[in-house]
Amino acid sequence: MQIAVQGKQLDVGDALRGHVEDTITEIAEKYFSNPIDATVTLTKEGNLFKSDIVVRVGKGIQVRSEGSAKDAHGAFDAAGERVAKQLRRYKRRLRDHHHGHVSDSLPAQQYVLAAEPGDAPEPEADSGWQPVVVAEVQTGIEALTVGEAVMRLDLEDSPAMMFKDRKTGRMNMIYRRSDGNIGWVDPQQV
Repeated sequence: MQIAVQGKQLDVGDALRGHVEDTITEIAEKYFSNPIDATVTLTKEGNLFKSDIVVRVGKGIQVRSEGSAKDAHGAFDAAGERVAKQLRRYKRRLRDHHHGHVSDSLPAQQYVLAAEPGDAPEPEADSGWQPVVVAEVQTGIEALTVGEAVMRLDLEDSPAMMFKDRKTGRMNMIYRRSDGNIGWVDPQQV
């Protein structure tokens, strides 16, 4: 497994790099025999350190976690504990994910749009204003069951996810609500 350890405006020393590599390898290989790769990014924000971990354990399956603490080791350990907890919770479902299912993914284009400053005036409806595209990424919309989509949303620590419902064949969306619950949008054929 390839492990990338990076620091944003922070020098990651050999001791911390070794701790991160050993811990990530131990966590990932405990639940999966051939994890693909992992990326750990450490940053300092104010008086806290923040750790962001992304581990790809299979094709199209990644686990993402964040942690923060007063020191870099503590921030990484907090994020690592969350990754281990997620892998422990979903290990059987992740291992059985592709058994009996043909991969059915729709090609899609994902865009990242620049945020408008908070004090910017509202654009007129007929002004022809278009948001600025910052990035374009090729992606795929997976065919999943609702349960699999909720699992992926939780693993990726994502606010929303679009998927093709394997049962109905319709495009669906799930999202994390402000009350902590998961919302599900299923357009009905009328």
